[in-house]
Amino acid sequence: MEDLIQILHDGRHSLVVGNGEVCTFDGRGVSDLYRLLHADPGFLAGSSVADKVVGKAAASLMVLAKVREVYADVMSRPALDLLEAAGVKAACARLVPHIMNRSGADWCPLERRCFACRTPQECFREIETFLGQQAG
Repeated sequence: MEDLIQILHDGRHSLVVGNGEVCTFDGRGVSDLYRLLHADPGFLAGSSVADKVVGKAAASLMVLAKVREVYADVMSRPALDLLEAAGVKAACARLVPHIMNRSGADWCPLERRCFACRTPQECFREIETFLGQQAG
């Protein structure tokens, strides 16, 4: 995991996934995790993930993808709770009550949408709805 964290910081990436090979990503929000879950879920299964920010939405995608361990520079308490409940090893540099939006003025929209969800599947439906609205 230390190598992945180093790659995350040195390359200023948003996401680094290691599972035999190491892949880096620079997308915004949960976009890279969502795409990976659809395009190559086998790559995420059993993987180690280093991420800049992990909120409940990202955590739910990681649980659904069967990620083994996660490190985040910033992680929300709901994300940590979800990961731990699913048996995913999780660590972070900074634990926060919830993820803020990019301006810092309000909650991240996906954190707000997923906050009351009880399962990763419920979160996934909210993520799909949100991303569909963004594309439209």
